[in-house]
Order: sequence, then C-alpha cells, then structure tokens
Amino acid sequence: MRSFRNRFFSGATGALMLVWGCGATISGSQAPAPNAVPMAEQVFKNVQILRGIPVDQFMGTMGFLSASLGLNCTDCHVDESGSNWDRYADDNDLKRTSRRMMAMVQMINKASFGGQPVVTCNTCHRGFRKPNVMPSLNQLYGSPGPDEPGDPFVAAAVGPVKDSPEALLDRHVAAVGGTQRLAALTGISAKGTYIAFDDAERSPVELWTTANGRRTVLAHVPAGDSYWTYDGTDGWIAGPPTDRPMPIIAVTGQELEGLATEIDVFFPTRLKQRLRNLRVGIPAVLEDDTEVNLVQGQTAGGTVVTLCFDAETGLLRRLVRYAQSPVGRLVTRVDYTEYKEVAGGVRVPSKWTTAWLSGRTHYELTEIVANAPIDGARFTKPTLK
Repeated sequence: MRSFRNRFFSGATGALMLVWGCGATISGSQAPAPNAVPMAEQVFKNVQILRGIPVDQFMGTMGFLSASLGLNCTDCHVDESGSNWDRYADDNDLKRTSRRMMAMVQMINKASFGGQPVVTCNTCHRGFRKPNVMPSLNQLYGSPGPDEPGDPFVAAAVGPVKDSPEALLDRHVAAVGGTQRLAALTGISAKGTYIAFDDAERSPVELWTTANGRRTVLAHVPAGDSYWTYDGTDGWIAGPPTDRPMPIIAVTGQELEGLATEIDVFFPTRLKQRLRNLRVGIPAVLEDDTEVNLVQGQTAGGTVVTLCFDAETGLLRRLVRYAQSPVGRLVTRVDYTEYKEVAGGVRVPSKWTTAWLSGRTHYELTEIVANAPIDGARFTKPTLK
C-alpha cells in the first residue's frame, strides 16, 4: 500500500510572490456593475498580469506563489506594506522579476502544453526563492522526506476493486447514523473554539448549518469578528481590515463549489448528488498511519474533490479539493479527526483542520445542538460593524 504523501496535492505556479503589486484601495479602473463580482484590477492598483480574475481567486493565487517560494507577503512587497495595504501597489525589482517569470511560464505552457498550467513556479522553486539546479546527493541516497504529488488526479485502482465509490460513500453514511437518521437532521447549531496558524491563542467560534446546504462560521477573534458564509448559492468571507485588504470578499467559481462540498460533509447523503464521475483510487496511508480508501469525483463546474475514508471505520478522514487558477491548481485540505453523536443518533464532525496555500485553521466544537431553529438571517451576506 502506498503512502498518502505520494499521491495528493497539485503543483504550483510560475513566478515570485509579488506579481500582484496592488493595494486595498479601489483602483482607477472602471467600477464593477452593481451585484457583479469585481475583478482584481477593479479593486487593486497596479495589477499587470493577473487581470480578469475575481478577488478571491487573485488572493488564492498569491498564496500559491507564496507557498511555491517559501515567502510571505512582506518578503516580496515593500517593507511599508506590513502596516499599509496601499503600499502593496508599490513596485520593486522583485515584483518586476516575478512578472517576467510569470510571462515566461505562460509562454512555456502555451507552446508545449496547450495552455494548461503544467509548468508552474513550484516546478523549479519547490519552496525556495532560488531554484536548486543541481541534483541533491542527500535526496538521492538518503531517506526521502514527506512529499505530495503534483497531480490531483489519483491513480485509479487497477483490476477488480473491493468496493465501488458508491459503496464507500454508503459505508460512511452508515457510520454516521444511516440514511433514515440523516433525513431527520435539519440543521446544526454549535459553539467551540478556533485557532489560525499564526494565532497566539484560541478564540470562540459559532457555527450554523442546514440540510439545504447553507452554513455560517463566525469566529470572534481579537481583531474583530470573521465570517465564512454560504447561503446555498453565494458565499462570502468577511473580517477586520487587519486580516484582509477588503472587508468582504465574494467566494466564486470552483472555490465556491468546493466550499459547498465541505458543507455536505455534515449532511453526507448530499455528496452523491454533488459529485459526478466517481472513481476509486488505490488505497493509501495517511501521515498517522491510518489506512484509507480513496474516492474522487468532480462537481458540475469541474472542481476536483478527493475523499479519504478510514478503511476500518468507514468514516471520512480527509477531503482534498482543487480549484483552477491562472498559475496552477489551488488546493484546500480538510482533516476530520473527531466525530460526536448528537440528538437523533447522527454523528457529525467535531474536530477538524482546514489548510490551504495561505493559511491553516483548527476547529473544535464543544456544544453541538441538532435541529434547533436557526434564523435565516444567519446566512445572509455579512455586515461588519
């Protein structure tokens, strides 16, 4: 059985972190139409390469570049950007170099790979600012370190498989209570704690989600409340100005579909409806030595989703989803480490970690109530005070 670390996660892109050259102020370009999702160049200044993409994809692309080079925002932007969003628009040599590199990578992919982001900055940089052009003798003769494959499409199981993808999904449904009990679950209200990658301590968090696919997560962090909301059709991320350049960012495209798939985990009979082209992958092993069975599918909009089910219990242990961007696939991984039984005999996730290319958050729910009335206003577009 192969290790999990040898089969998941997309590669990364083709430039240095500071391609964006933008600030948090509205740029001088034409303002978006009412209710339209603004493009990056309509919101940020000095965007020269990554034009024509929504703000959330633009920010995800920044995370892709940062992870590929092992740099954070102020490593690439001017020093003053650390305390002033407007200064992100300032140019410097590193940003000019990154634009040239991005153009180079786009040219390579167009000429050799039909425009697909096969070559990315991670192809060469591998987490370092300066690519290593020499083979490593330590890697050649030493013990290989943990790695994740550059292609999100898992290897399909060869020959007869023990279980079909539908059977593995059904086994998970049975493990959390069964179809009949899940049909009686209309919603979840919960409280607990939340901590992000660079937080010093945990903060209170509240969660509301309903069987028709809506969810809001509200974290009461020291800088101010942060929201992650999906109303069943549209989604938003909102928070204090110290945390993001815009107070409210719309979630769009494949990222939005991926978010909806995460919500389905609380109501897992919806997963069969969400995902199509299901197939079984070769069984794998997680980092904690848990053996898992892999099921992969795609949403209607093409978001690739891989589900990892505990081979012993049938429970979902990991969800990995991938969204397209101009520079490569943006990966999000959710690890579910604990389920709790609620009234009605249904088990729901109570501890999980969400990791993406520019952040990681841990959630622990300590109070979980099933089928309590939930005000529909909980799922409307956030309004920051």
